[in-house]
Amino acid sequence: MLKHTDIWHAIDRLAARYSLSPSGLARRAGLDPTTFNKSKRITREGKQRWPSTESVSKILEATGASLAEFVGEIGAQNQSALARRIPVIGYAQAGAHGYFDDAGYPAGTGWDEVLFPHIGDSKAYALEISGDSMEPVYRDGDMIVVSPSANIRRGDRVVVKTTGGEVMAKELVRQSARKIELVSLNRVHPDRTLDTHEIAWMARIVWVSQ
Repeated sequence: MLKHTDIWHAIDRLAARYSLSPSGLARRAGLDPTTFNKSKRITREGKQRWPSTESVSKILEATGASLAEFVGEIGAQNQSALARRIPVIGYAQAGAHGYFDDAGYPAGTGWDEVLFPHIGDSKAYALEISGDSMEPVYRDGDMIVVSPSANIRRGDRVVVKTTGGEVMAKELVRQSARKIELVSLNRVHPDRTLDTHEIAWMARIVWVSQ
């Protein structure tokens, strides 16, 4: 069984690998230097606290370490408890028929796969970005992880597929019973307003691997 201390010790070992203290690792990742302090690992009520997936993502990006390497710092016996493999779908494939069911879940088998932390959605998948339409937020070759079951709120970044087969990553500005309003991540491209009957599905982006 994966324990809180397993993850914190993995962060400590990752920091040591790059000759950093935990606070130095946090600083390099653009986080508050106290993020990984021992005092932050326990709540005020004395309960153990998990590090956030966002903070783990940022330290991996800052060090260049892969998720698989981070899992290795925890121990192979805990890999299945921390992470699982999810399908990777090309952006062009996402717009084609037959790759998703009506709920926006990947259909079929034979996808490439990447290792990703458990997020409570067994249908999560990754989309590989192609082109520059989402720069500077997402660049060509980035992988965004999408959770079809995640709740979506105003301000979330989402992937939307239209009934016409168009796939786009935008920021949700407003959603009503009749329409959704979307802001383009790349301001060169226009914002979009779509009627709900034009939307095949919409899912929240929960992670990006850059």
